[in-house]
Amino acid sequence: MATMASQSSAALTFELVARCSTTRARASVLTLPHGPVQLPLFMPVATQASLKGLTPEQLAETGCRLCLNNTYHLGLKPGQGVLAAVGGAHKLQGWNYNILTDSGGFQMVSLLKLANITEEGVRFLSPHDGTPMLLTPEHSIGLQNTIGSDIMMQLDDVLVTTSPDKARMREAMERSVRWLDRCIAAHKNPTTQNLFCIIQGGLDVEMRRECTREMVARDTPGIAIGGLSGGEAKADYCRVVATCTELLPELKPRYVMGIGYPEDLVVSVALGADMFDCVWPTRTARFGNAITKRGVLNFRNAKYAGDFGAIEDGCGCICCRKGEGGIAVTRAFVHHNVSKETVAAHLLSIHNVWYQLNLMTEVRDAIVADEYPKFLRQFFAHLYADKADYPLWAVEALRGVGVDLNGDEM
Repeated sequence: MATMASQSSAALTFELVARCSTTRARASVLTLPHGPVQLPLFMPVATQASLKGLTPEQLAETGCRLCLNNTYHLGLKPGQGVLAAVGGAHKLQGWNYNILTDSGGFQMVSLLKLANITEEGVRFLSPHDGTPMLLTPEHSIGLQNTIGSDIMMQLDDVLVTTSPDKARMREAMERSVRWLDRCIAAHKNPTTQNLFCIIQGGLDVEMRRECTREMVARDTPGIAIGGLSGGEAKADYCRVVATCTELLPELKPRYVMGIGYPEDLVVSVALGADMFDCVWPTRTARFGNAITKRGVLNFRNAKYAGDFGAIEDGCGCICCRKGEGGIAVTRAFVHHNVSKETVAAHLLSIHNVWYQLNLMTEVRDAIVADEYPKFLRQFFAHLYADKADYPLWAVEALRGVGVDLNGDEM
């Protein structure tokens, strides 16, 4: 397919190949040091340099070409010395494709009881042994340079979006801008690693606009929208994403951090976002849940004990495809093992990751064919038995970009 427009930096090329004529959805190709990635994209999370339940080979077989590692956790263990000795996280985990590293900023929210945030950085107690530690923008970038990730994230000051403290929210937003400048100055490998900025500002759209303008002015290779998926109402989430994407440059990738529910993904793409990540597909697998086009199936339920169908008919993952013997993994087998053997979580993790990646492939195909509104209506019709059950936040967000889930394009 012909490229509509492209832009390159030292370690990244972004090629826009299609736009939806109704919504803000885009299809593009992001070329990174470890190969091309098709956008829109869902990125599985391999926090400790491993995706729970999958080997690197199995992850590659799902079609994944960009996954996440976590700087905070890898910096604690195995530590920077081991990462430097082995030659970075790609070699540590035997992964020949792209890696994005989270800076460690999100742990300010998830591990806040252990953290104290100042202008210098984040002081916290190691969750392993209680040792006092300091994560500064410079140290975060130094760790990520050693990890060798294809995309590095700035250290940002993260505050849960539902916080009522407006003064603290502004402080966090402004500090994130200052910390980005420190990250840029500390970055040692700009020709081989990409540093993305992160837009903060909570649910205050004016603060988000102000932060977006500041971040765009720094001209990083890509831009993330951070601080969401923290318990805010979905309507507020959509308003923030739509506000930010409207101000972002057309020829840079747009990454909304921490997003993974299928409904959130397809709506966020319509609002103009390109990249997403979440631990949910593998985490929910460990609780016996499979993600399907008809919703989440809980295989702990006794009704699956005698169900000999595939996890999901028509699914192309290695669990659902029929092998040489003409037999797929059955729902009954997963049910039988779900509470006592790790194989069930392993199989469901493979299925769920494949589902998420395939969903984004279908999203991309629909955008290229300029049929994304049709895709959205089909997606929600499969997921909900009745249009009256459609979530109001999704209906209203999509109406805002020209799609009526209850009828034809507006």
